[in-house]
Amino acid sequence: MIQVEHLTKCYGDVMAVRDLSFEIDEGHVYGFLGPNGAGKSTTMNIMTGCLSATSGRVLIDGHDIFEEPKEAKRLMGYLPEQPPLYLGESPVEYLTFVGRAKGLKGEELKHQVTDVMAQTKIEHVAHRRIGDLSKGYRQRVGIAQALLGNPKVIILDEPTVGLDPIQIIEIRDLIRELGRTHTVIFSSHILSEVQAICDRILIIAHGKLVAFDCPENLERDLLTQNQITLTTQAGPDEVQEVLDRLDHLSDITFQAKEGGYTQTHFHTSHPKPYEMTRQLFWAFAESDVPLLEMTLKKASLEDVFLELTETAPAQEDEAEEMDEEVEEA
Repeated sequence: MIQVEHLTKCYGDVMAVRDLSFEIDEGHVYGFLGPNGAGKSTTMNIMTGCLSATSGRVLIDGHDIFEEPKEAKRLMGYLPEQPPLYLGESPVEYLTFVGRAKGLKGEELKHQVTDVMAQTKIEHVAHRRIGDLSKGYRQRVGIAQALLGNPKVIILDEPTVGLDPIQIIEIRDLIRELGRTHTVIFSSHILSEVQAICDRILIIAHGKLVAFDCPENLERDLLTQNQITLTTQAGPDEVQEVLDRLDHLSDITFQAKEGGYTQTHFHTSHPKPYEMTRQLFWAFAESDVPLLEMTLKKASLEDVFLELTETAPAQEDEAEEMDEEVEEA
């Protein structure tokens, strides 16, 4: 559906996007994840034809966004981080204007405006000034304009930023619903949001794609090792003797407790952490060493994110700021 090939964007000597390549298939919800300044908004602006690229290309269902912009843009609906709303108009007036700009006319225009308002649940505020609406409803109006023209792909840049918890839940539910009939791509730097909604996750750092997979595979293949903590009624030497019989253990440390107890911390690289805990249980039982407590701390998608990304260097932050200035202009 979407092919991004060797995409690069430079602002003078500052490189915001670095030889970025990936493919988006039809019929999924994709999360575009990365720290602030990673190049997410820059990439989305290029994908939608709002910003030129220094090199590389973007194909939307086979149409080059730079060579065939009209054909490519007809297939996409886009909500920038700052929705392009006319605050003095009502949602129905604004959506009618946007629909006409997209080439809709007559009954088809009326039908689609009514339909997207129903999808985004803004019918009851259809005739109020957009400037009088809450930020959550303004976001809904912004998503509604992206849906006009029945595009195959919906691209949403930070759609929940600045919303309260209830509004965030409502927008997340709306994105899930849209994912049933559209290919949806949305950017965020909120891990829990991406994990809760997405079928596939792209992680970008320093303008480069560092991971692209479903959440389950990212957790399985890219996570730091799981951590296990044991409390035993034995000394460190006796605990070490038991652990020496097992594989997949590392970074073992001991902490003496009152009453002759020992707390032991270590990591395991075993692909099935619960199988590792089962082996530990039987190893201590067979050695007649009382195992009083065992805690498994499984790594999460947050660990993947922290492992793959670092704080973006100053030049990426500068590039993102330049991109924002271009958008405002």
